[in-house]
Amino acid sequence: MSTYKALRKNPSAPQVSEVLIAALREIPVAALSDNMHRNIGTVGLRPYHRPGKHTMAGTAVTARSRGGDNLTYLRALEFCRPGDVLIIDAGGHLDNAVVGGILSFYAASIGVAGLVIDGAIRDVAEIREREFPVYARGVTHRGPYKDGPGEINVPVSVGGMVINPGDIVVGDQDGLLAIPPGEAEVVLDGARTTLANEANTIRAMKEGRWDRSFIDALEARCNN
Repeated sequence: MSTYKALRKNPSAPQVSEVLIAALREIPVAALSDNMHRNIGTVGLRPYHRPGKHTMAGTAVTARSRGGDNLTYLRALEFCRPGDVLIIDAGGHLDNAVVGGILSFYAASIGVAGLVIDGAIRDVAEIREREFPVYARGVTHRGPYKDGPGEINVPVSVGGMVINPGDIVVGDQDGLLAIPPGEAEVVLDGARTTLANEANTIRAMKEGRWDRSFIDALEARCNN
């Protein structure tokens, strides 16, 4: 750990393997979520970018900033490697944007896989023209301050979800999910099984042989 003026900075965690990240980019977030008890993930954040074909996936570099101040964000970009997802815990502050069109463009240009901001952004029309993933809590035209304080690579809470440096963060149009690296292979295998089962269900529906008897069992167990 080092202290530099108003910012506390820690080294970035090791990156998750490119093979695992590539595999996760092929899986919808909902299928991953179904294999993490359906009770993990952000609430209140939404995507502002143009939808792409693949799920956003990358290793988390985290930052905590004072609401409406982007000094920490500017410095945190130096801790990002190609393929990382930069997470900004701005406390849900919506009075001043901490990221806009220029800084999101720069993040994309250095290979960052996406931005997640529990705070406000601006230049939404510009951001919506790009596939570069940008998630935020809200929008305002009012720009940021640059005074600090802040912290880089510490545990943060974004949209009610705790993210640790080095977690795998995935996102699509349904939302965001953080996966501890040690659990990723199990979650990935489970998600692949989920998708296979869903494909079988769709096939049965098309062929008119979908077995709906499970609804009787669900209704029977209700206590109210």
